[in-house]
Amino acid sequence: MKISPSILSADFGKLADEVKAVSEAGADLIHCDVMDGHFVPNMTMGPMIVEAVKKATDVPLDIHFMVEDVSFFVDMYKHLKPEFISFHIEAEKHINRVIQKIRNEGIKPSVVLNPATPVCLLEYIVADVDMVLLMSVNPGFGGQKFIPSVLDKIKELRELAERKNPSLLIEVDGGVNDKNAPLLKEAGADILVAGSFIFKHSNYSEAIKALRCE
Repeated sequence: MKISPSILSADFGKLADEVKAVSEAGADLIHCDVMDGHFVPNMTMGPMIVEAVKKATDVPLDIHFMVEDVSFFVDMYKHLKPEFISFHIEAEKHINRVIQKIRNEGIKPSVVLNPATPVCLLEYIVADVDMVLLMSVNPGFGGQKFIPSVLDKIKELRELAERKNPSLLIEVDGGVNDKNAPLLKEAGADILVAGSFIFKHSNYSEAIKALRCE
């Protein structure tokens, strides 16, 4: 199980220190939530903030776009060369085009499903992406309560991936903690995104180990 701490819950007054701390604590990825105030009712970090995050760590970046006009944002952030760029299929009419645009930049493309969006919509694109991010809260704000129905979605997605893309990674984001992490692992998740649980913990290393179910 890989862990991707979401810096949305970090102390932005000492962001570089926070990023270094979770990196040293064993983070596998650093999750950066980019929101535009249109697709979701919140605005977060621009490319300068994400660039500062990249400078503070050698851990790969995991950028999650919660935006309209996805191609515009890909162009704005592609120079940062994250490991993954994830975008919501609900926000994009030309999904295959954007997937290829991301891959052409040497970045692994990933698509995101909101809690109420069914897995069946991935039938014809799951073979073209490296990862699918399943939201276990409605996107836009940190600290929300976990939606348990994502467990069934993970299992359904894993079955689809076994048929069409066995190497697919499944990432889960929203309300993740040490209580639901074992359930997510059992259901078939590969990567857990956690913000509040890690950054509100007194020991980041212990928090990450708990999420790995170690």
